Amino acid sequence: MDDASADRARLRAEERAGERERRAHERLDATQDRSDRRASEREQAARDREQAREQRRLEEAGRIEARSTDRTEQAAAQEERPKRRRSGALARTGEVQRERDTRHYQTVVDTGRVRELARRGASISGLAGAFGISTDEVAAILADDGADGEPA
Repeated sequence: MDDASADRARLRAEERAGERERRAHERLDATQDRSDRRASEREQAARDREQAREQRRLEEAGRIEARSTDRTEQAAAQEERPKRRRSGALARTGEVQRERDTRHYQTVVDTGRVRELARRGASISGLAGAFGISTDEVAAILADDGADGEPA
């Protein structure tokens, strides 16, 4: 009986060992499958991210091209207007202000101002041009300066 019971025990032990080995292989296979699945998911996510990046790059390139085209069109439209500042009435209306005809305007010759400018270093010819008088008249005004007794 001992042999029969020992055989049964040995067979039972072999069965248990076989079951343990089978479960270990199943766990190993499940772990390997899970690892492979995660790797493929990571690769798919990386492909999706790269595709999204490429999509954004294309959209941005399209926006840049559109802005460039808009700027070109704006520049062409602005060239039709006179070359002046963008702000103010000219940019809004496109009308150029009329230049005043100042040919017959006369500058008031203030002798005190002439003397002050001469004192600051203005030349006689410069004063004559600024006030629209001859250099002789400027010299006379400056000569009167000394006669009046005012400081030069």
